[in-house]
Amino acid sequence: MALLPILCYPDPRLHTVAKPVEAIDARIRQLVADMLETMYDANGIGLAASQVDVHERVVVIDVSEERNRPLVLINPEIVWASEDKQINDEGCLSVPGIYDGVERSSAVRVKALDEHGDPRTIEAEGLLAVCIQHEMDHLMGKVFVEYLSPLKRNRIKTKMLKARRETDRV
Repeated sequence: MALLPILCYPDPRLHTVAKPVEAIDARIRQLVADMLETMYDANGIGLAASQVDVHERVVVIDVSEERNRPLVLINPEIVWASEDKQINDEGCLSVPGIYDGVERSSAVRVKALDEHGDPRTIEAEGLLAVCIQHEMDHLMGKVFVEYLSPLKRNRIKTKMLKARRETDRV
């Protein structure tokens, strides 16, 4: 397993739409293992392959308190979303240190494959539903700050670019 570098907003690669996984093979299983290690190391609860510059439809999530119930979604598809919406504060490993309210469906049903290629359907609500929608946005080339006002988005972009410049100087 290996830690993968996480792309940071406003990196244009974060806007690449992910392609479906053609075959769940050793390469994909290794990607899943590396993504899980990267997510846990960064104290995240979700990570999309797009965030580690692999533009295939792979998501890993673990919203458990113990951090020991990983959920792997390959080629996920939301097949139902509740009309009931709620606003939750969201953060993102690609936008470190930034949290803001985003409105999303309070419950979703998702069909996907697991890391063994077995089909699964997941009914999710609460934090898991939010996380699934957030990570699936990444697969579509969308970062959560795009739900915010242009003023907030520009402030975040400026802050992230400044932080990158300061890191590059070190």
